[in-house]
Amino acid sequence: MTSPARRAADEAVIRRALEVAAGTPVGDVPVGALVLGPDGRELAVATNRREVDGDPFAHAEVLALREAARVLGDGWRLEDCTLVVTLEPCTMCAGAAVASRIGHIVFGAWEPRTGACGSLWDVVRDRRLVHRPEVRGGILEAECATVLEEFFRARR
Repeated sequence: MTSPARRAADEAVIRRALEVAAGTPVGDVPVGALVLGPDGRELAVATNRREVDGDPFAHAEVLALREAARVLGDGWRLEDCTLVVTLEPCTMCAGAAVASRIGHIVFGAWEPRTGACGSLWDVVRDRRLVHRPEVRGGILEAECATVLEEFFRARR
């Protein structure tokens, strides 16, 4: 069970990820991600940029993980860092988080169609992997889901 203090801290960082998501380029799915260092310092922020960059790998999580690794300066190991994202990571992003050795993942809305942190798959907690980050999902789920629902409603 999550303590009230942990829950409050998770909600605060998801609110920050929602602020980041608000800056998503027009036409891209509004997902915001950030990576916090071991000391809680914000190392990187990113939004989805697949459409604007014409890059199928430009998911918010991948972009934030790349930048955090650069800023931290420890190659690719993000141990004791936290990936915060408004939407449950997909298989690609969950795999990138594991490959980066991220310590924790905190996310908002569950994604039953493509989620890979417990919904459709659970890539990050597969016992066959050498590294398995701690995951806390469904934080401010309704607020995060509303942003996505409004985006897709406007496109239909």
